[in-house]
Amino acid sequence: MITLKGAAVSAKIKEEVTELLRELAGAVPKLAIVRVGERPDDMSYERGALKKMENFGLQAESFSFSADISNEEFQAEFKKINENPDIDGILLLRPLPKQINERDIEHMIDPEKDLDGISPENIAQVFAGVNEGFAPCTAEAVIEVLKANDISLSGKRVSVVGRSIVVGRPLSMLLLKENATVTICHTRTKEIEKTCRDAEILIAAAGQAKMIDASYVGADAVVIDVGINVDQDGTTPVPGGVGAVTTAVLAKHLVTAARRQRGSGK
Repeated sequence: MITLKGAAVSAKIKEEVTELLRELAGAVPKLAIVRVGERPDDMSYERGALKKMENFGLQAESFSFSADISNEEFQAEFKKINENPDIDGILLLRPLPKQINERDIEHMIDPEKDLDGISPENIAQVFAGVNEGFAPCTAEAVIEVLKANDISLSGKRVSVVGRSIVVGRPLSMLLLKENATVTICHTRTKEIEKTCRDAEILIAAAGQAKMIDASYVGADAVVIDVGINVDQDGTTPVPGGVGAVTTAVLAKHLVTAARRQRGSGK
């Protein structure tokens, strides 16, 4: 197995962000982080994103709401954030509480401010293989890690364990764009261990800690664990793993969004 680390990838993206910022003539892009409730993983991601934005020289503001906020009230508050001209990008932490219609929010968010690829427009562009929209940050972070480690994807057998619209499915589309041969595995996949062992690159994105063990991994495979609970050998370690790269990609998306909205580039 080959161990991949994300800290160096995050540093490289920071250099790209610094270069893009120079073209904004001193303007500092602003991120809005929208959180409903106090789920520990949401709050952990929020803290990491706030720290990353500060480290990259960007602005960020948290908008937190009670877990019992009504659907109507949340939509009204989200509309204000979405239409605020001082906000260049939005990160909505999901899943939302069950009383909130998440689908309505996905359709409501401005695609140009949708930094994590949740709007129908951005999702469609990811599946169409075009670059105009924003892909989900975690999915894009996996591609960044592989490329930064000079791991060619063209023609490689890649197994993605997980089919969520947040990571597994969009990541599979990004891998296909790089000409990888992709197999999506999930709980109904027959002989899943064998399928994973046959992969040259194995990506665990099932959202379940300790699901993948040594029996799933071929001898020379590259393994990336997208989860935050990582303790197997041969995976991207945390801290310094995919999580660090995910927030770096978020920062890059923010600057890109600001440049587009201000007419400074694509």
